[in-house]
Amino acid sequence: METINEYKYKKAKEQVECIKGFYTHLMVYVIVISVLAYFNYATTSFPWVLFPALGWGLGLTAHGLRAFGYMPFLGKDWEERKIKEFMERDE
Repeated sequence: METINEYKYKKAKEQVECIKGFYTHLMVYVIVISVLAYFNYATTSFPWVLFPALGWGLGLTAHGLRAFGYMPFLGKDWEERKIKEFMERDE
């Protein structure tokens, strides 16, 4: 059985990995959308680049909210309550 410190370390490490993943996602987003914007500018006057930028941007926003701990619906409080509920039920 793991101790409280091991559990806290594991959760902190997961949080750091999630934040690192967000920054990687952000860099890829900026690079790809920039390339698409260039192609859009070079080929047509219709701003089609807005569609992937907005769609992917919504996913990136959700990733950022999760990485930095802001979940308005199923946040940390809900998660902790459910964990305690299941632990008590299984005793």
